Amino acid sequence: MSDLDDRNVPSGRDSDGADEPVPEAAPEHTEADEDREKIPGIETPDISHAFSQAQFESVDRLAEPFTTREDRPEGEPETVTNTDVQNVVAATSATPTAALSGVAGAEALNPESAFNDMRDPMVAADGSRPTKKEVVRLGIGFTLSAVLCAIPWVALNSIILPAVLENINASGKESMLGAINAVGSIVALLANIIFGTLSDLTRSKWGKRSPWIIAGGIVAGLSVGAIMLVQHSYGAIMFFWCMAQMGYNIMLAPFVATMSDRVPDKFRGRVSGFYGAGIAAGQTLGSFVGAALLRQGQGGMNAGWMMGMGVFALIGIIVVAVWPREKSNEDEPREKFSVRMLLMSFRPPRHAPDFYYALAGRTLMMGGYWMINSYLLYIAQDYVFAGDSDANGKASALIATMSVITLIVSMIAALGAGPITDRIGRRKLPVALASCLFAVGSLMPLLFPSSVGMYLFAAIAGLGYGTYNAIDQALNVSVLPNPDEAGKDLGILNLANTLSTVIGSLLTSGIVLIVKASMGVTETPKQAYTVVFIVAIVIVLIAAWLIMRIKKVK
Repeated sequence: MSDLDDRNVPSGRDSDGADEPVPEAAPEHTEADEDREKIPGIETPDISHAFSQAQFESVDRLAEPFTTREDRPEGEPETVTNTDVQNVVAATSATPTAALSGVAGAEALNPESAFNDMRDPMVAADGSRPTKKEVVRLGIGFTLSAVLCAIPWVALNSIILPAVLENINASGKESMLGAINAVGSIVALLANIIFGTLSDLTRSKWGKRSPWIIAGGIVAGLSVGAIMLVQHSYGAIMFFWCMAQMGYNIMLAPFVATMSDRVPDKFRGRVSGFYGAGIAAGQTLGSFVGAALLRQGQGGMNAGWMMGMGVFALIGIIVVAVWPREKSNEDEPREKFSVRMLLMSFRPPRHAPDFYYALAGRTLMMGGYWMINSYLLYIAQDYVFAGDSDANGKASALIATMSVITLIVSMIAALGAGPITDRIGRRKLPVALASCLFAVGSLMPLLFPSSVGMYLFAAIAGLGYGTYNAIDQALNVSVLPNPDEAGKDLGILNLANTLSTVIGSLLTSGIVLIVKASMGVTETPKQAYTVVFIVAIVIVLIAAWLIMRIKKVK
């Protein structure tokens, strides 16, 4: 008989006096067993067949040593050598690590070990087990929102708004755009943290995310529509643009937290991939739509603001209707509301280095992206077609063509990257490589300062950005230290979106102003955007290095 067979089979004697195994009586079914059976996703296999001898030995090495009545030193508490007792100690500790933490001579467990992670990948963080149909509805909602929000946002932010500011003051357009983006991003930064945290604390029969998503979309839509009425007032434009940023982030913070709440680990890479594909498609379509509207003159610009008003006001309602209804969380426990509790809820996570590497990496990556893409119209006018009498018309046509190229490559990347990373079980390395690919694409306009260089930028950087968008959100969710504070922590991670806009706007506008001052000119020289491309490449490569510093995620 093998050692494995001897594990739970005590010896006895048959009627002939020969030794034969006598099976143990089946243990009584206890309340603890019933509790374990109620845990979703936990099954009880036949251990004697499920484990090999080597695996049994590995489990034995994890067991906490218990002293017997006879062996315990004087003054030590009494325990028993019973595996059930060991199971109870492990189950009643916060984590398996805690169960072993006080054992002398016990080796520290690897924090990345599956021994510390008993989550069922088919169960979402909110405890629900969504069906495949519900997961599909969640994915459609994320993708639809990404596409429909990105189109007007990019069309307005990258094409229409810069054109409006150029009409107000052509010589100061870069600094005006930089100031609006910087101030608006600060408002967005605060709104993302504040309303992400408030959504974590919300208790209602409609859930904690849906009310904020709907309300934020309405605020953003009304604010964007108001800009159409004040296009000749720089101060009024800044005020309503900041209001639009606030409304958009009231919607965005709980929207992104929903991926952590309701999408199981098993499907998160795919849903994140479709979400990233939606962003990539919407942003490239936004550039195309913005360029087309700009060619229509003032009427087209007005239509752009109206488009933004309609999309933002309705998108929250549409997405909440597409998703499976969020369940009531009125009974969800929460600390008694107080000013102290509210202030403590804004506290950033501690002892979470991976979280901050992800935050810094995304901030710099997106900073390099916005250094170029927020100023795409000006780059086309003053870098590619510098000195051309028809620079404005050619710039619009160039951006439209670039948009088509970027759309194709980014969709291929985004739709393929999510499932591939799910299959290989990696997030960190693909995100870092995507950042490097964007840097290579940004090098093309330096080597070929022409339409060809910009087309190569659209293809290569678009491929990198599409891949990045497809998997970065899944990476962000993977580094969250506490699922119960997903709204707040993702709000902090989403600071990268707003901080990157500030960084990109200030760097580009600052570089342009410095180069103009050093050359003693009022018109933007071509050399200014040469420096812009170089700086963007450097900070994107730093972003890739920071992402590779993450330890918890492969």
